[in-house]
Amino acid sequence: MAKSAWNFIDGKWQTSSSGEIFESRNPADQRDVIGNYPESNQADVEKAVQAAEAAYTDWRLVPPPKRADIILKASRILLERKETIARLMTREMGKVLKEARGDVQEAIDMAQYVAGEGRRLFGQTTTSELRNKFAMTVRMPIGICGLITPWNFPVAIPSWKILPALICGNTVVFKPAEDTPACAVEFVKALEDAGLPRGVVNMIHGGVIAGEAIVHHPKIRLVSFTGSSEVGRKVASQCGKNLKRCSLEMGGKNAQIVMEDADLELALEGALWGAFGTSGQRCTATSRIYVHQKLYDRFRRTLVERAKKLVLGNGIKAGVDVGPVINGEQLKRIHHYVEIGVREGAKLECGGRILKSKGLERGFFYEPTIFTQVKPEMTIMREEIFGPVTCIMPIKNFDQAIQEVNRTDYGLSSSIYTHDIDRAMKAIRDIEAGITYINGPTIGAEVHLPFGGVKCTGNGHREAGETALDIFSEWKSVFIDYSGKLQKAQIDAD
Repeated sequence: MAKSAWNFIDGKWQTSSSGEIFESRNPADQRDVIGNYPESNQADVEKAVQAAEAAYTDWRLVPPPKRADIILKASRILLERKETIARLMTREMGKVLKEARGDVQEAIDMAQYVAGEGRRLFGQTTTSELRNKFAMTVRMPIGICGLITPWNFPVAIPSWKILPALICGNTVVFKPAEDTPACAVEFVKALEDAGLPRGVVNMIHGGVIAGEAIVHHPKIRLVSFTGSSEVGRKVASQCGKNLKRCSLEMGGKNAQIVMEDADLELALEGALWGAFGTSGQRCTATSRIYVHQKLYDRFRRTLVERAKKLVLGNGIKAGVDVGPVINGEQLKRIHHYVEIGVREGAKLECGGRILKSKGLERGFFYEPTIFTQVKPEMTIMREEIFGPVTCIMPIKNFDQAIQEVNRTDYGLSSSIYTHDIDRAMKAIRDIEAGITYINGPTIGAEVHLPFGGVKCTGNGHREAGETALDIFSEWKSVFIDYSGKLQKAQIDAD
């Protein structure tokens, strides 16, 4: 029996002004309806903004360690509910259960980390150029933050945005993805049950109408968006018109390099996990693999053999390696890219099919797919597919590998497998990406390190780690003159 859930505004669960609903269904079995959710409109966003504005008056004055107490309590609640939320996540968005548990754990880790920042919202004290004058900097909250999150990490990514916003003293209007509303509800319930004051976090379900209302609302002073580069450009354009702070985390076309001195087994494990974990639906997924020509044949042959052995199915079942993709539209998009790859002359080594065999016919399953005989200018080597598809290309040397890795409009994650410390250090220096792994896959972020990329991957901000505070707070410079007379900086500095 499907459940109904509502928007969360001013500490109350309530229906949408539109009266319309949408369904959340299991991508592994479309007969399974998780629940019905409100299709929100501008009026709902307006209510949420009003609640956030009223709550901001007091919340910004709550001492950060007290804010941290609530966030830390939320981490404990999430830990208690980890298995329940993970199973819901697998049911709602399809990732296998062990990955869903990791998603929830990432939110727990983020809550614990951000709670620690409640006593580390450090500024600086510094010297003044004038006598009897003191100077320092402090962090100040921004105001109401509009946070728009995707479906592929439906608990972790909201935690990356909501929790740093809260610790800095902001209030929030949160819109989760339409494909994963149930997971968002559970995250907000953890904050509610932790004692978060009413109006501090408000959640609006819905699609484009609700999202655009958040981006355009004049009282929302910051928009943080994770999603496609196409939508991100529109968000940035609108925010720019209104001189509104905007943080974007968008796509990737991530590459793994395998040099001739690499641990071949380790590189294969990394490629398999990086390309097909979460059914390739990660912005850090390994979609290009450059292998030294001395290892190329062995690597290609073994990776294809192992990809063919991956078990597809409902991620709640033991032994399943790869779950479904998120919805029918994404399934068609992935297959469209595969058809383009074949048409442009790439060799399909394995996969390339929408699966409708027994046990999979009710879901959105795509075979793990590997292309070879690819060229840099091919569409599948340039554009983000966001599915279980990767390409392998031979390279002659390290310099060619770096050149090919950088031949993309994106710059999120990268990886190199080598035992040569000189190559490793040069890769760190020369690869154009926000993240570089040495002897590890392109996926696997940790909450205390900055996350984000260059070029079309983002607009310069970094989520997670201490750097997230720079998104959600303003710097204020403070001068205290105790000379008892007018002092003119630069003029009286002699």
